Amino acid sequence: MRSVNKVILIGNLTRDPELKETQGGQPIVTFGIATNREWVVGDGERKQSTEFHEVVAWAKLAEICGKFLKKGKLVYLEGYLKTRSWETENGDKKYRTEVVLHDMIMLEKKSHDDGDDYVSKKDGESSAEETAEETSPEDSEESNVF
Repeated sequence: MRSVNKVILIGNLTRDPELKETQGGQPIVTFGIATNREWVVGDGERKQSTEFHEVVAWAKLAEICGKFLKKGKLVYLEGYLKTRSWETENGDKKYRTEVVLHDMIMLEKKSHDDGDDYVSKKDGESSAEETAEETSPEDSEESNVF
């Protein structure tokens, strides 16, 4: 049976990206983003909820994110969910679910009300996916080292 693991998020970075290299020299970047959800309940009261997401990117896309993204920046992200597990020094098993990026587009809020809330950084700008090769060694031993 076919399945789908695809994530699309628009949110703001919660911290500056941290660019590192695996032991094999593969660039990897990690950062967090926050997404907001708003809704109205039956009596007209507005409610809001914020979710925090851990994000990881590899290879050229990692280098692009490390160079151009900063805390507070608004971004469009596409990727898939990946859950890692490890054991702590005291023997506890820990888990972390991350969004592994395929694509990233820098956005900025429009200064006037045209109906759209977001616009890409530059018209005609290619996405990071078109710039970076899709290299994601998630199944290699290197993927758990950062």
